[in-house]
Amino acid sequence: MCCSKSWTWIGAVIAGLAVVMGAFGAHGVDGYFAEKYADQTKEIAGGEIPAAQKYLRDFNTAADYQMYHGLALLAVGLLSTMQPKRSLQIAGWSFVGGVVLFSGSLYVLTLTGNTKLGMITPIGGLLFLVGWVALAIGACPCGTTKVELNV
Repeated sequence: MCCSKSWTWIGAVIAGLAVVMGAFGAHGVDGYFAEKYADQTKEIAGGEIPAAQKYLRDFNTAADYQMYHGLALLAVGLLSTMQPKRSLQIAGWSFVGGVVLFSGSLYVLTLTGNTKLGMITPIGGLLFLVGWVALAIGACPCGTTKVELNV
């Protein structure tokens, strides 16, 4: 089990790495994709686009989702300091697993062209959803304080 400081640290590291990956996506990987996928196209929404363009979008999506969930882990850490709950631990582990499976699989898929990893990406997305539900439960003030009604 992680303590609140661990979630905050993990969130900061994941968010910081998302900045690195976003910068790499904006300034470094586009030439690599243009060369690697020069003669390939992908069908998107009924139309054909260059594969390099598709993979650059996918790479940037991975970086975006990594950032969102790094920030979510900061929230898990902050909430855990106020009131440690099992649901917050579930949220934290779900966000970490989601980043590894969702963002990680997209990074590897786009950089290597190995499309078999695309099967892992939705599992990461599901973990993100589990994390958000668990975070909502952990952040809910329900049952944490007594409310007395004077009738």
